[in-house]
Amino acid sequence: MELTGADITIRCLADEGVEYIFGYPGGAALHIYDALHRQEDVKHILVRHEQGATHAADGYARSTGKPGVVLVTSGPGVTNTVTGIATAYMDSIPMVVISGQVPSSVIGQDAFQEVDAVGVTRPCVKHNFLVKDIELLAETIKKAFHIATTGKPGPVVVDIPKDITAQKTEYHYPDSVFIRSYQPTRRGHPKQIKKAVEALLAAKRPVIYTGGGIILGEAHEELTELVKLLGYPCTNTLMGLGGYPATDALFIGMLGMHGTYESNMAMHECDVLLAIGARFDDRVTGDLAKFCPYAKIIHVDVDPSSISKNVPAQIPVVGEAKLVINEMIEAVKASETKPDADALKGWWQTIDQWRALDSFAYDQNDEVIKPQFVVEKLYELTGGDAFVTSDVGQHQMFAAQFYKFDKPRRWINSGGLGTMGFGLPAAMGVQLAHRDATVATVTGEGSIVMCIQELSTCLQYDLPIKVLNLNNRYLGMVRQWQEFFYERRYSHSYMDALPDFVKLAESFGHVGVRIEKPGDVEAALKEAINDRKRLYFMDFITDQTENVYPMIAAGKGHHEMHLKPAEVDAHEQRELA
Repeated sequence: MELTGADITIRCLADEGVEYIFGYPGGAALHIYDALHRQEDVKHILVRHEQGATHAADGYARSTGKPGVVLVTSGPGVTNTVTGIATAYMDSIPMVVISGQVPSSVIGQDAFQEVDAVGVTRPCVKHNFLVKDIELLAETIKKAFHIATTGKPGPVVVDIPKDITAQKTEYHYPDSVFIRSYQPTRRGHPKQIKKAVEALLAAKRPVIYTGGGIILGEAHEELTELVKLLGYPCTNTLMGLGGYPATDALFIGMLGMHGTYESNMAMHECDVLLAIGARFDDRVTGDLAKFCPYAKIIHVDVDPSSISKNVPAQIPVVGEAKLVINEMIEAVKASETKPDADALKGWWQTIDQWRALDSFAYDQNDEVIKPQFVVEKLYELTGGDAFVTSDVGQHQMFAAQFYKFDKPRRWINSGGLGTMGFGLPAAMGVQLAHRDATVATVTGEGSIVMCIQELSTCLQYDLPIKVLNLNNRYLGMVRQWQEFFYERRYSHSYMDALPDFVKLAESFGHVGVRIEKPGDVEAALKEAINDRKRLYFMDFITDQTENVYPMIAAGKGHHEMHLKPAEVDAHEQRELA
């Protein structure tokens, strides 16, 4: 039987095992939407803005490991997805975006709602396609999923002109595709792995540093085995949280600009650094000239272009994290050389002295709610088992610092692009994928309004997300930088004319709660978490002056952190002693 291009598109998604597609209809995509109406295998989630569709698909992908799928129309439909596509691209999240396009005959004529989707998205996709022949449609979609999910994952755009969706041909969805120019390396080179293990076993002050690649590569169990086998300290990037259990004694916390004192100092002083699935971004390295000055660096990554891109690696290993770590484990077990127990004991004693500083400490009083306190209570009441999405800013850092993730794919945030507005729609994708789980969004009054229209989507699809709005009436991170580096000139960082979030949430059909006293925090969270059916929007009125510590300022190294004044005093006293 012959099918239209629209029916072929949806049949491809069904045969690919797609459960949900997030989208918004429009003229150039109407044939595809009509095909959706004629089937029941693929469920469509109607968002309220195309950016929300991409973030929802992104959250679905991050929490499941499956590719997120988006369907939008041409022109503003596809341009509205660019922020979400770039978000996924920066964090290597598998996503397939299908965009309708004006008919082939009028492409290039400035037709109504025409935009060059391939050109617009080229800088922020792993690949993109413009389908010009219906005979190639099914194969192109198969290629899109293959490219999005293999090697270093990422978003792929498939732009389909409206006339292609109307034409007919026989349907055949290939079981696999071969792309000669795209053959990702899976296994690490044995000689490089041998060199890496020899260097690790000879280390006196080792650190294992892992990023989002551990989670994307499903390598968390292998990483845990390797770390415990060696007994070495392990640190995660913001994107890598949950890749190693945060409550384990060998975990020294998140590193980087707002990481723990012990993780940053250990990075600075280490003599061998094993980096797996991490890209050495600027928020981790600080000043590159001061980064790991004593370390031999082993860099494992599936993407060869990421290795030595920012920091030279003495021992590069190209391959999938899961396979490479397994090879390392076998090599460690087979080696006659064992870690230097005395050196390792001394190294841990030094790390524990840094750890004793308690660089995340804060003072909660009875007068005003500290944002850290809200996150700590969320962790306590959920037993660390919730899915937590966040927006971007101080609240994001507090969530990363104070919610201890022992499992992968529980921490869902925009790391590379830093996208405000990400948290709520991402939580929608997570909640759809995990209907019975507790899904919480940690946000701020600046971020939440950027995609707040998705509260309507949450009502339509019965998504009982718990929104924790840490409301300090400022763009908190902007205000913090202005306090530190701009002599307290708070230029346009104060949020004036904010809505009544309780009434706003209620107007969308949800439960709105305003919490102003520290003593009311726990009860509010308990009520929200225990209600499995309704979305709760909790507006926590928090301390306007609270800052995120520690902090590595621009141009500084890991050993040059800003600490809280009280911590600085305590640190100096210990140094004098």
